[in-house]
Amino acid sequence: MRCAYVLLSSLLACVIVTAQSQAAREKIDASAVWQLPAQFMTTAHAACDQLPGSNYADCMIVQMAKAGAPADAVQFTRELYNQTHGDFGIMTGFQNEGPVAFAWITYPLRANTNYGLLLVNGQPRIVNVEDVKLLDVKTMKQSSQFQDAKRQFSKVDVWPGDRDGKIWPNSQVGPDGGIQFTVAYPLRNGCHACANAGQVIFNWNFDARGKFLGTSFQGMIDPPLQ
Repeated sequence: MRCAYVLLSSLLACVIVTAQSQAAREKIDASAVWQLPAQFMTTAHAACDQLPGSNYADCMIVQMAKAGAPADAVQFTRELYNQTHGDFGIMTGFQNEGPVAFAWITYPLRANTNYGLLLVNGQPRIVNVEDVKLLDVKTMKQSSQFQDAKRQFSKVDVWPGDRDGKIWPNSQVGPDGGIQFTVAYPLRNGCHACANAGQVIFNWNFDARGKFLGTSFQGMIDPPLQ
């Protein structure tokens, strides 16, 4: 009976260690970063443009591997494509911030906002900073700042960030040992190319284990004087 107990304990310990090792291996890191070669999109378009739907995306990802992208970069692009149901994005920058990390993403097929920002390795594994549905827009719209802006720009609203892929957001310690990321977003008067109505600031809040707690409105910045 004692032997059986010892054997069971050893098996359980082995399973736990294996699971922990697997989780560690699955963390997203800088090994998934890849810089697009100058001719990549020309070659990829030539190979893939005649293909429909998901076949097109699969073809683009295959072209990454053919162009020398690391296996981790190819795997990350496939994971991002599956999660977003169709966005073809390539990680072009990475910065670790403790329980979560920044990942700069280049979206070469988009007409606008070709750079995006993700917060990765927390819970959930990928949080899209450009997903405006996650922003605390309700509080923003109730603020006196927003009401003032609306008197000048009748169709003002928040839009995904016009990132340059180079400037990392600020981070600071949050409540109970968590972490917060401060991110700015453009305000536009009705469309992406419409009048600049300033910027709005939100914090992205995570607990000490990296669990996403939501966003919080921090204030607005007036547009530049014309």
